[in-house]
Amino acid sequence: MTTPRPRIVRALEQFHATHPWDHNAHYHRWILRRLPRRFDSALDIGSGSGDLARLLASRAGAVHGIDVDPTILARARELTAPTAPVTFSVKDALKELPPGPYDVITCVATIHHMPFAKALTRFRQHLAPGGTLVVVGLYRPQSRSDHLIDAVAVPSNVAMAWIKNRGRKTPRPASMTAPTRPATTTFADIVRDTRQALPGARLRRRLFWRYTLVWHHAA
Repeated sequence: MTTPRPRIVRALEQFHATHPWDHNAHYHRWILRRLPRRFDSALDIGSGSGDLARLLASRAGAVHGIDVDPTILARARELTAPTAPVTFSVKDALKELPPGPYDVITCVATIHHMPFAKALTRFRQHLAPGGTLVVVGLYRPQSRSDHLIDAVAVPSNVAMAWIKNRGRKTPRPASMTAPTRPATTTFADIVRDTRQALPGARLRRRLFWRYTLVWHHAA
């Protein structure tokens, strides 16, 4: 006999397969509100199909997006106007970041693919004095608070999927076609490592299985 919980899970999976929406793009406008109105240079790490890089270009003199997946970067170039101040390249953020420093560094749903503390140190080294680092990341739920936020996120996720798709079945957006993997680091470990690497950084758990990190490099 099938138990109610697996039936509910299967129903949710089927619903989201036909009403997909990008949880990462949901935070793009939030990221822009943490940044200056104008800045010279930005680096978007794990840029995927380039949605955030193109938004950053509305404020930046130049934006460089990097990703390890050449297929998704090819799609990013197709979607980006030739006149936009945006370039993309296939690079591993821990091995060959483009020369900086940058006034803004963003990293959305990517840092959990890397050794966390090492990645933060790498980002800090390429951030200009007075610059801003913004990370939207994933974490592995562990505490009671983590699981409570997850529980709240489930109905909110369904509501957002319905609103963003206006009830219609839609294909997956290009931004959701890149390879992914689940997070393995807990939020408690993320807080600990961030305090050591980036003193003064602001961390907060968010809906839709995400957390945010904002750090300003003292001028």
